[in-house]
Amino acid sequence: MKKEVDALISKGGLLYYSMIDDAQGLPEKLEKQLKDKKIKLPNFKTEYDTWYSEAHAVIKQVLPDRLVDFVKQYKDEKRKEIDFLTYGIADYLLGLRTTRYGGSEVIADGSAAVGKMQIQNSILEAAAKRFESSLFDIQEVLQADMFDSELGAARELAKKGFVRGGGAIAGVVLEKHLGHVCEMHGHKSRKKHPSISDYYQLLKENDIIDTPKWRFIQHLGDLRNLCDHNKDREPTKDDVIELVEGVEKVIKTVF
Repeated sequence: MKKEVDALISKGGLLYYSMIDDAQGLPEKLEKQLKDKKIKLPNFKTEYDTWYSEAHAVIKQVLPDRLVDFVKQYKDEKRKEIDFLTYGIADYLLGLRTTRYGGSEVIADGSAAVGKMQIQNSILEAAAKRFESSLFDIQEVLQADMFDSELGAARELAKKGFVRGGGAIAGVVLEKHLGHVCEMHGHKSRKKHPSISDYYQLLKENDIIDTPKWRFIQHLGDLRNLCDHNKDREPTKDDVIELVEGVEKVIKTVF
């Protein structure tokens, strides 16, 4: 979806250049850049409607408070006269040109719509930034749901006697969460496949967690290792329940 929105913005930029080319001609430098990149400008009058419909849908969904502004650049339904400020893209598509004094003075023509196209694409770009934020929010919600579900499964396995399986699942959730927190803070381990200990050490070194929290997570890591590897003793149901509850606490307090 993000790729489609980005493609829509790129198309809007080319439509904008197409309007400039039609209204006043492209600057020589820009024309050369497009030619060097072998970019062919779209036919504005045949391709704008499709772009408008798709962009309208995106803005309506993601940035509804700017939808009126977006539509107004196309056509101002409340205008009382057509001048340079009220001339819209709909007028450009019709080839409308208004004059006075018997046609000797042009009030508005296609050049008045060029800035309107630029504004529309700018609104779409703003929607794209909001869209990225929305995607992040969706990701956080889905991840939280997934973790809750996995920890619930781990607790049930432990209660039914499958302690190693339950501990392994809880350990995976802990590792995923710590890795996600490191990523959100822009910290990356040098190891190709970092472990829980690598993540909590990275978080402590960068002052994201304090020493008590670091020790608490270290203890959870030890419980996870007890479940995953052959140790001096077998993990118990209480060990896994403690691990699950500890991971739930970390998810809610370490971010």
